[in-house]
Amino acid sequence: MPYAEGRVYHDADSHIFETPDFYEAFADAATLRHLGDDCFSGVTVEMFDEAQRAAQADPEFAARAEADVMQRKLWSALGAYDGVERSRALDLLGFRSQLVFDSFMRFHLRTAEQGDDLDLIYSLARTHNRALVEFCSSDPRLLPVGYVPLADIERSIQFAAEAIELGCAALQAPGDCPRRHSPSHQGFDPMWAMMAESSTPLIFHLGAGRLADTTYNLNGRDPEPSFLGGDGSIKSIEYVATPNPIMETLSALIIDGVLHDHPDLRVGLIEFGASWLPGWMHFLDSAMDAFVKNERRLQRLDMKLSDYVRRQVRVTPFPHENTGWTIAQGGDDIFMFSSDYPHIEGGRNPIARFERSLDASSISADARDKFYEKNFEDFMGARVPGRPSPAG
Repeated sequence: MPYAEGRVYHDADSHIFETPDFYEAFADAATLRHLGDDCFSGVTVEMFDEAQRAAQADPEFAARAEADVMQRKLWSALGAYDGVERSRALDLLGFRSQLVFDSFMRFHLRTAEQGDDLDLIYSLARTHNRALVEFCSSDPRLLPVGYVPLADIERSIQFAAEAIELGCAALQAPGDCPRRHSPSHQGFDPMWAMMAESSTPLIFHLGAGRLADTTYNLNGRDPEPSFLGGDGSIKSIEYVATPNPIMETLSALIIDGVLHDHPDLRVGLIEFGASWLPGWMHFLDSAMDAFVKNERRLQRLDMKLSDYVRRQVRVTPFPHENTGWTIAQGGDDIFMFSSDYPHIEGGRNPIARFERSLDASSISADARDKFYEKNFEDFMGARVPGRPSPAG
């Protein structure tokens, strides 16, 4: 019996959990030298080795893998770094499809994006995309999310075409503003048009943008642990601040008319939470009211700014948020279910937590269908498994 049953579920956020050598077969020599011998930090390698030792010490570990599909996290999860195993995990999870993201490479990508070495930025992204497409190649329900840098406009347009041809089902972009131009620069118009025509959503995901300034942790008190253990980067202050760069970037895309000019382009905000969104939508509309008399870019738009969000932006709440309230306040066309498999923050029973919140706000059956199924299908368009391909 699968974990999720009784309706169609699409999972808008899942991850591979890379092993230290995960990208080696997909990277050129210069990229491997940049990543280092193990691709990741020594702490990550130590955690991977510890997980491997624990599994080897447990004679029943492999036998219980399927029964424990929602209990195991990180490298211990079924299909964490093996695509064939992930296909079996998807059977057990019961999801109709699953967007698949990296776990660690985006931090390298974000750092490179803010640097000066353009060749490195695009070679890292190409390595990432090849590895994700290969991981998902055994099962059409697994939808690989590639990465497109925005550092060089012309290069990014060609790179996006390459990523789509490679088989990326969606393209993640950096959450921070590029150093030399806005993400809403009109030079990107051919890329947005290409993505819209091919049903390739633009995605922003936690980790590909800045976090709160680390100086906030220098408070004269004993340091607080991360929920992952140790001195990790995400604590309560960082969590509250995670949507900040995305508010800026998405505001630019909406105000400068990118969503107006490309109404079939879909934009996903993944793992930034959602409780902030209804207030931000009101703030967008107040900006239009305040500046429309003076700004030509606002005068040419034919809807309220919040209506572009409702039409084209899709967002994944965390299971610990009050998702019922968020849907009631923001509307039922925006929000999508996600499991965050196999990350710890997804929890062992996200559906139950979402359902309790939906019940508390008396969210209708039609709105629940949108949350679990139909908003994702609008988001992915022709790329939903079983539909005709974007090429027709």
